[in-house]
Amino acid sequence: MKNVRELVLVSLFAAITCILSIVSIPLPFTPVPITLQLLAVTMSSAVLGKRLGFYSQAVYTLLGAVGLPVFAGGKAGFSVLLGPTGGYIFGFMASAFVIGWLIEIFASKQQNPKAEYLAILFSMVAGLLVIYTFGVIQLMLVAKLSLIQGLLGGVTPFILADIIKIALGSSVAYSVRKSLIKSSLILS
Repeated sequence: MKNVRELVLVSLFAAITCILSIVSIPLPFTPVPITLQLLAVTMSSAVLGKRLGFYSQAVYTLLGAVGLPVFAGGKAGFSVLLGPTGGYIFGFMASAFVIGWLIEIFASKQQNPKAEYLAILFSMVAGLLVIYTFGVIQLMLVAKLSLIQGLLGGVTPFILADIIKIALGSSVAYSVRKSLIKSSLILS
């Protein structure tokens, strides 16, 4: 039964990532759009942990790679993964692992709810930095940009909105995580 439960949870968060990628606002000065995917990525690992959170983002990536239009703006295929924004998608998997790992280390051991919430929040901020790192590196390589140009086009326009998404995501993830632990659907 554990394997079925894990399969359902991984599939659920992969589907949530697919759904949140539909919201895509292109910006005229960068190939990187504004999306809601960050919410799904950060919540998947905060709720499911490093292994299942990673798997959920790997499933999402594979769905897009094989041609399902699940990437930002309904795009699909290896061309997206190899294009200027592909690093962000690869960063989703790495970020999910890092967030889940940090939460296992810090949040799971907290007895104080406020400290646990802060551990989740800071884990998500660390995960955001992972996504930015992967994204900017590939953006620079593919678009032949300098580091400053990569940061200006791939990070700066998104920081405020991403911090808001993380604040919202950490609150939701904290509550969902508590409920799922209480109902024994996930382990702490």
